[in-house]
Amino acid sequence: MSLVNHFYNGTTRRYIALFGSLFNKMSITRDDNDGNEVQRMVVPISYGPYQKFLAKVTQDPKLNRPQAISLPRMSFEIMSMNYDGARKTNSRNTLQTTDNSFVYSPAPYNIEFNLYVMTKYAEDGTKILEQILPFFKPEYTFTAFILDDLPALDLPLILNSVTAEDLYEADFETRRSLMWTLSFTMKGWFFGPTRERKRIKFIDVRAYPQMQEGEGSNILIQPGLTANGEPTTDINETIPFQHIEFDDDWGVITMIEELDGET
Repeated sequence: MSLVNHFYNGTTRRYIALFGSLFNKMSITRDDNDGNEVQRMVVPISYGPYQKFLAKVTQDPKLNRPQAISLPRMSFEIMSMNYDGARKTNSRNTLQTTDNSFVYSPAPYNIEFNLYVMTKYAEDGTKILEQILPFFKPEYTFTAFILDDLPALDLPLILNSVTAEDLYEADFETRRSLMWTLSFTMKGWFFGPTRERKRIKFIDVRAYPQMQEGEGSNILIQPGLTANGEPTTDINETIPFQHIEFDDDWGVITMIEELDGET
């Protein structure tokens, strides 16, 4: 049993890109004893578990390679997604995407991210952290387009915790790695498929001015379009209304039939 035909909005991919872009191009500096800047470096960031990048550092046989090539660096990953019932809206509410399509109200989910900051020197870690922490009190709200043809949405990103860990567990020839883990919650939304709104092409109304059997009128209203594409109000000249599109230049055909048989 399938819930719906195939669709893919790419929402998760956008959330990952948005999260990573917040910390992209972050840089730190190195100073000499006189406080003069001698080096500036951009801290690279990648998606993936920290163990993957830590293994590249610890397994590098070139112990004399400049440390700036490997550390500092950052990585991040999605840890979990949890339904947030407190933000639920009416499931039958709709959002207009185009003139003829819509989506139902999205499902609210809290997306848990972990951001890992790996450094060789403790001060490098604090230089990175102090560029992040002031913006989270404890949340930072940014605006982004999550679904095509919909207005931008406000997405709160909450900083839950910050922990530090010293990964130095081997001999003195092994590289030391310090890691800070920042735990975030993104208040995201997941949308269903885009649906086409059906157009009303034929109206059959039975009007009863008095509640007596046999009285009233049968009103028929439909679009009218000739085979040459000209609008018409004559039922004898129009093509079948099922073949008339909403954007066509059609006329309106109205027929009123009294229920007693008189027209």
